[in-house]
Amino acid sequence: MSAPRPAWMGQLLAAVEEGLPPAFSTFAPPADPDRRSAVLMLFAPSADGGYDVVLTARSRDLRAHPGQVSFPGGRVDPTDAGPVEAALRETEEEVGVDPASVDVVGTMPALFLTPSGNAVTPVLAWWPTPGEVRVVDPGEVERVERVPVAELLDPARRFTVAHPSGYRGPGFEAGGLFVWGFTALLLGAVFDLAGLTRKWDEGVERPIPEHVLSDWRRNRG
Repeated sequence: MSAPRPAWMGQLLAAVEEGLPPAFSTFAPPADPDRRSAVLMLFAPSADGGYDVVLTARSRDLRAHPGQVSFPGGRVDPTDAGPVEAALRETEEEVGVDPASVDVVGTMPALFLTPSGNAVTPVLAWWPTPGEVRVVDPGEVERVERVPVAELLDPARRFTVAHPSGYRGPGFEAGGLFVWGFTALLLGAVFDLAGLTRKWDEGVERPIPEHVLSDWRRNRG
């Protein structure tokens, strides 16, 4: 049975039109970035009456952000009509989601990833009749999970990430995944704009797990 799009998605897009969180100004891309990419923030109904979101762990062999948790997505190719088509195509190639089964709700302003010179457009989408997700391309994706939104909103699972580089930012631990960086920043913004965020203690800091740091160090070397 097809599930109706949740009302908070409309609230999210309305909030985007009214004004964006500071992160979108802080990480606004330059006029002519080196790369343009798109990610699919794909939410779906879960069996318990809640929602989940599709997250992946990137391959550890990738040069950019190896092993990091991310939304499915990738580069906007010249043959793509734009970021929406790119996000849908990449999601099918990476985790096997049929683009025809996805209800695209809208896009958010691009965010700039300075290390890779990449302007990334988040595409918000609803999967009314979700199916299987699986690793299709191991060269891009090591793992894929439908993570319960209730876990991501649980204040006990939210914290501030402390990175050896000096970076401090939002973090989540849900679905067996340690989420930080761009993906955590974007999830936090989505939840805030949609009015879903539950109060959590930003003073609680957690270090990045060693297995995640090892990928980061190897990438720097």
